[in-house]
Amino acid sequence: MKDWFIQHKLFVIIAVVIVLGGGYYFYFYAATPPANTSLNGMEPSAAPKAVEKPVQQTQPVKQEVSIMVDVKGQIKHPGVYQSSVGERVIDVIGRAGGVTKNADESQVNFAQHVQDEMVIYIPAKGEEGLVAPVTAEGGAAAPGGNTNNAKIDLNKADATELQTLPGIGQAKAAAIIDYREKSGSFKTIEDLKNISGIGDKTFEKLKDLITVH
Repeated sequence: MKDWFIQHKLFVIIAVVIVLGGGYYFYFYAATPPANTSLNGMEPSAAPKAVEKPVQQTQPVKQEVSIMVDVKGQIKHPGVYQSSVGERVIDVIGRAGGVTKNADESQVNFAQHVQDEMVIYIPAKGEEGLVAPVTAEGGAAAPGGNTNNAKIDLNKADATELQTLPGIGQAKAAAIIDYREKSGSFKTIEDLKNISGIGDKTFEKLKDLITVH
């Protein structure tokens, strides 16, 4: 037996090396998949990527801006009404119950956009002078829809400007100019009642539309 082992020693060594080498390969290579290969055999770069969902941008909610409008004259329920930007004169008048039977609708621009602190004056039939909706700060609306953003100054206004006031026609406008030329400048708006034909009732319509400087 010993002689046989010596004679076949080389073969025995080669066999042992093959067995050890096979075991080493199986343990480190065959049992572990390559690091650059996915489990299903696909290249890592070929694996499907997750689809990112687009981020939905929500539009900001627009809030209506509240404004206050003063409605006067031939209106069923005069007073101060809350409105919003974009509304028109006819919308506010409808909220105030509409105009009276004595209202002169031909002198009112119902399509005009309302503004904060706006005064809407509805004239009566036969009322002298141009009477139209007025804007913020009491400026009376002029012909053609143009508006002034200031009150009428009794000491500076000419006859045309004075006739934009409710109840002021050509004769009263001339009387106002004649008064300030002869008696001096108006000291207060109440001095307007010194003009013949302008009493307390007419003054009530004018006091928010006039000033003196």
